[in-house]
Parts: sequence; structure tokens; C-alpha cells
Amino acid sequence: MERQTSPPSSVKDQQTKPVDCPAVLITGASGGIGRAISQAFGAMRWYVGVHYYRNKQSADETLERVVTGGGIGNSYHADIREADSVRRMIDLFSRDTSGPLALICNAGIGQSDLLVRHSDEIWDNVIATNLTGTFHCLRAMAPAMLNRGGGSILVIGSHTGFHGAPGQSAYATSKAGLIGLVRTAALEWGPQNVRVNLVLPGWQKTDLTEGIFPEHGGWLDHALRRPPMIDEVVGTIMHLAQLTDVSGQVWNCDSRNL
Repeated sequence: MERQTSPPSSVKDQQTKPVDCPAVLITGASGGIGRAISQAFGAMRWYVGVHYYRNKQSADETLERVVTGGGIGNSYHADIREADSVRRMIDLFSRDTSGPLALICNAGIGQSDLLVRHSDEIWDNVIATNLTGTFHCLRAMAPAMLNRGGGSILVIGSHTGFHGAPGQSAYATSKAGLIGLVRTAALEWGPQNVRVNLVLPGWQKTDLTEGIFPEHGGWLDHALRRPPMIDEVVGTIMHLAQLTDVSGQVWNCDSRNL
């Protein structure tokens, strides 16, 4: 039988006390945009918390890339639809770290069903994951940030949340709800130096956009006639996470009008 070992990127076994450096927890970090964000923060020598729900193997791959790039971190499991699961994850992440905190709420799912054909099950799952799941993460992370004198929260939204899209009623609704959630949290926690902003990453080739990603002629609503590069999106996220005087804002990374 092959001997099972921990991924080389995990520091949990070697960690005897909380890591004293900036730390970021990234939900939905097992692939796509989340993986790119994780690698970028790892290269900046942040402690990176890689959240996953079902795909531990992909989360371990993300974590290995973080360490290969010179960073440290661990993977953290949670079903963000469940408040207790999120609370346990963030309690563990907080115990593993002692420095400044950031949270990137990136986890989300999509759907492609016309409104009249929409099942209750799909609607409930999309709203529970994208909107309620983000609420769970913000609420659970707030006490740790408040105790440490502040922190930065970035929520990944969507242009669809502002304009809607055919076949995307649940997704658009969930993303629209994030606008109010982010701006309310920013107002409530601003006096305690917790910054909360919304980032619109534009079209990116990920599992979420498989089958609906516009190709060569699909950019007529973009002033630049092209989608944003993932490196620019990640750079924007990293920059915003470190700004100390910006909160309650919506940052659009492509060339479409809001």
C-alpha cells in the first residue's frame, strides 16, 4: 500500500505557534481565480489559507504552488452554506495566525436556467452559496479582525449583478445582493478599521464560465474589445487588500460600464 503523506505545502505539522505575518483566507481557492490569488499572496510572503469544500486534491495543488513560490499556508475545509462550518474554519485560521488579516470571498457557483424553468433546488443552492455563504464568512471573520485592530475584506462580485443576464436569474440575484451586503458591512465596521470592498473580475476562463465564455467576437460591450487579463485582476485584488483608506467601493476590472 502506498504510504500517505501530507502535501509538502502544509505547515500545520511544523507550526508550534501562530504565524506572525500578514495572513489571507481565500474561499474557493482550489482553482481558477482563487488559485491565482493564492499564488500571488504566497509570492508576497503572506500566510495563505486555501479554502475548499469538496475538492481537497485541487486545494492541495494550490497550496503546493503557494509553497513552491516561496509562501506558506494551509488548507481549510468548510461548507460555506453552513454557518457552523464557516465558524469552525475561521476559528482555526485565526488560531494559526497572529498578524494582520485579509479575507477574499471568492467561492461561488453559477446556473444556466431560464427563469420560468428554474427549479427551487437550484435557486436555493445558488443563493445559499454565493450570497448567504458570503454573509457567513463576513460575520465569522469580523470578530478576529476587530480584535486585531482592523483588516481587509474583498468580495468577488459580477457585472451580471448590476445588469442581469438571460438564464442567470439566481446568479445575478446573488451577485446583486452582495452589493448591499458589502456596503452595509463597510459602514458598520469602518469605525473599527475593517475595510470591505467589492471586486468585479470580468470574464475569466474558469469552471464557472465553461460553456458560456464569450469568444473572439463576444466583446462588443467592452470599450477595449477584450476581457481583462487574470494577472491584472489579481494585481488589483492584492493592491486593494493592502489599501488602508478605501472601503465600501465597487472596483470593476474590465472596460464595461456599470
